[in-house]
Amino acid sequence: MTTLLSPLLDPEARHVLDLDRQAAAPPFEAGTPEEARRAYEQGFPALQGEREPVGSLTERTITGPGGPLTLRIYRGQGAVGAAAPALLYLHGGGWVIGNLESHDEICRWLANMAACVVVSPDYRLAPEHKFPAAIEDCRAALSFMQDSAGDLGIDAERIAVAGDSAGGNLATVLCLLARGDKNPPTAQLLFYPNTDASQAADSYRRFADGYGLTAATMAWFRDHYIRDVRDIGDWRVSPLKAASLAGAAPAFVAIAGHDILADEGEAYAKRLEDDGVPVVLRRWPGQIHGFVSMGRHGPAARQAVGAAVAAWRGFDPVSANAQAD
Repeated sequence: MTTLLSPLLDPEARHVLDLDRQAAAPPFEAGTPEEARRAYEQGFPALQGEREPVGSLTERTITGPGGPLTLRIYRGQGAVGAAAPALLYLHGGGWVIGNLESHDEICRWLANMAACVVVSPDYRLAPEHKFPAAIEDCRAALSFMQDSAGDLGIDAERIAVAGDSAGGNLATVLCLLARGDKNPPTAQLLFYPNTDASQAADSYRRFADGYGLTAATMAWFRDHYIRDVRDIGDWRVSPLKAASLAGAAPAFVAIAGHDILADEGEAYAKRLEDDGVPVVLRRWPGQIHGFVSMGRHGPAARQAVGAAVAAWRGFDPVSANAQAD
């Protein structure tokens, strides 16, 4: 059965979907998590944009809650050598796939566009490490940045958190968990975030199949991540279900119009606004899930990263004052 695609799709999104259909690869849920990881690692280089040079790139291993935790550290071109703004980037992949390589180009773009230091953790994946392992690792990475700011050459009072898809989920949860920190995150940059594991939003019906990430694949990801169905109602899995979002970091939220996660991303932005959190909501109506990782096929990916950086600067008093001067 061929899905009749929306005429409102951007040409670059339609092209990516055509490539996906021509490849005729089995869906992730047809195999094991390890097979899904191999397929993803073979496929993502054909989609992603240029891996531009950064000022420096290093890796560091810290002690995480589940053992050694690898961090990749990017110092962007133009980033100052001390007290630079910093960003903790949490990669997407449904909590099951993805790694430091799969989102390397996004981290490079963010580091250079924001002239900042980006730290990306190789957090534990499900189903080998179910919820809350990933969020525990991300919490450890943020704590390391806060505690070791001087050593990293960053400003502990100017750390933001970002992520895409499942990484956006982890970023939202982390910002809620860190509300009481001495130096909580100053912004959250969310690209098509997953915010409600109940998967009941209408966008799951509108874009269930044929638009890249399917409803069946998303259910497969979620079911590998959670321990049992009770976790679906836990706000650390479904931050949209949190009693209050007040006090969370100001948010940039990017929505892809043809995405099963579109409605819950919109709903989360609305909840943030209702709870008094500053929000910059940007929509790419003709795009599909994951478009920020498809820079080889059009300009939307870099445009979204640039919009996130602009919003972050607007939230940051230091950057805002510098621009005013």
